[in-house]
Amino acid sequence: MATTNPVPRFPDGFLWGVSTSAHQIEGAADEREASVWDVFTAEPGRVRDGSTAEVACDHVHRHAEDVALLAGLGVDAYRFSVSWPRVRARGGLDFYDRLVDDLCAAGVRPVPTLFHWDLPAGLDWRERDTAERFAAYVTEVAARLGDRVTKWITLNEPAEHTLLGHALGLHAPGLKLLFDALPVAHHQLLAHGLAVRALRASGARDVGIANSHGPTWAASREAADVEAAGFYDLLLNRLFADPLLLGSYPDGLGELMPGDVTADLEVIAEPLDWYGINYYAPTRVGAPQGTEIDFGGIRMPAELPFSVREVTGRPVTDFGWPVVPEALTEILTAFRDRYGDRLPPVVVTENGCSYEGVDDPERIAYLDGHIRALHRALEAGVDVRGYFVWSLMDNFEWAEGYARRFGLVHVDFDTLKRTPKASYAWYRELLREQRG
Repeated sequence: MATTNPVPRFPDGFLWGVSTSAHQIEGAADEREASVWDVFTAEPGRVRDGSTAEVACDHVHRHAEDVALLAGLGVDAYRFSVSWPRVRARGGLDFYDRLVDDLCAAGVRPVPTLFHWDLPAGLDWRERDTAERFAAYVTEVAARLGDRVTKWITLNEPAEHTLLGHALGLHAPGLKLLFDALPVAHHQLLAHGLAVRALRASGARDVGIANSHGPTWAASREAADVEAAGFYDLLLNRLFADPLLLGSYPDGLGELMPGDVTADLEVIAEPLDWYGINYYAPTRVGAPQGTEIDFGGIRMPAELPFSVREVTGRPVTDFGWPVVPEALTEILTAFRDRYGDRLPPVVVTENGCSYEGVDDPERIAYLDGHIRALHRALEAGVDVRGYFVWSLMDNFEWAEGYARRFGLVHVDFDTLKRTPKASYAWYRELLREQRG
């Protein structure tokens, strides 16, 4: 599939990949301990279609087929996650040992994420001890896989895990703490810092984190809208970037965090080799409207000091998310300007969209536009080193169940048959052109 308007050439050594996460694809739930997501999905009404990830894509039993899809795609790297509940079960890391061996044999670099929301049932991010337990688990994983794995990701999207899982109750563990969820954010960031130290002790020299970020656009120039947008940006962007990159919480938020925050920030701000950004869309924010708002499937409580508004005049994905490629350039250059030389090289660790169909021209257009936007950020001087598409295959999309399809590969969830989509062929050709 030749492109009529080739994407500009990226630098030699640029890392091209795809991403998945354990709970969303692995299945084999009876071969691991329970996670908070197993508890959550067992409660009626929690998941849109009433489904669970008990089988999902059955990746644990079909990983050889999936590695072959990765090799056929021609990616440099595969970002997957390690399931902490699976590691705690009998057999522990055996599956990941086999997966890493198979990836290396196929010439695909393994890039594991050590936490992607599937906390073992019985643990709680409100408790400081969970961060310390996480560091011990990371030490165990690094000892087993570190002879073949060189690039590591500590956490995935602590902002969403805090907001959706602990503040609004829409994801596991289903808590509705609102601003009392701030300790959850702090303990995840502390867990990250402790994990970096554990990985360094194991000899790792290529460590990052995958944070979600996007531009916040004020709904208008009115002072109330601008103020509300600034507060939203602080919560979703700066709260999870400033401590990592600057060693401080923004605007007095540190005073709301538990424990010895000064000492904890020294751990949280352990130097990173690169910084991962997951980007999907910008957010338009205005002053509170005094009513509960449904935004992209998320119920936003009336008592929040902001309201999320629709981004108008843009196409939307099947998830209802606006398609705004230039906002990827915007967030990358904004990070460069905000953090300067404190920002290490950047990797886009997730970018993708939900569309139905094996013939998926909308996904091709989405990826094409965002990869071009990424190249514009490079031209603007942002040190970007890699790009990972979300996702390799259709999967269990959290509270949406199987109602949203982000994959380059279609999965029939009745038969589990994998069928590469048109976007799979497009991405494969893009990679060939980039190396040509």
